[in-house]
Amino acid sequence: MSRLRITLAIAAVMAVSSCRQLENRKENSAVNRQVEALFPKGERITGDNFTGTAWLNNLVQADSINQNAVGSVTFEPGARTKWHVHPAGQIILALDGKGYYQEKGKAMQILKKGDVIKCPAGIPHWHGASADTGFVQVAVTNRENGP
Repeated sequence: MSRLRITLAIAAVMAVSSCRQLENRKENSAVNRQVEALFPKGERITGDNFTGTAWLNNLVQADSINQNAVGSVTFEPGARTKWHVHPAGQIILALDGKGYYQEKGKAMQILKKGDVIKCPAGIPHWHGASADTGFVQVAVTNRENGP
């Protein structure tokens, strides 16, 4: 009988220890995701083009020689752009999290790490994070004909 009690006690201690290790791994994973982000968040986006909270890190400014602007955008859960167009199109590279993209008149697409979207010139669209998960993207926007 005492062997059974000892065995059960050891099993209980191991189970509690395993649970604590799992909790610590989850906490460390969330911290590491912030530390391991490819680009810093940048500045909080203000203005009328977004709903929710998002940040922009301008990586490349368009100029007279190369008219492509490149920016990393970090969306909090539920944040997104409003419907908008890009006169010369846009490319979205999904880096992390779960996001959405939709063109006017088409079904919404789910975006995950590694997905690439080519937004056609002049087509109304929106993109952003899912309701429960943040989303990080790089947007490459040709400024030849405007924003």
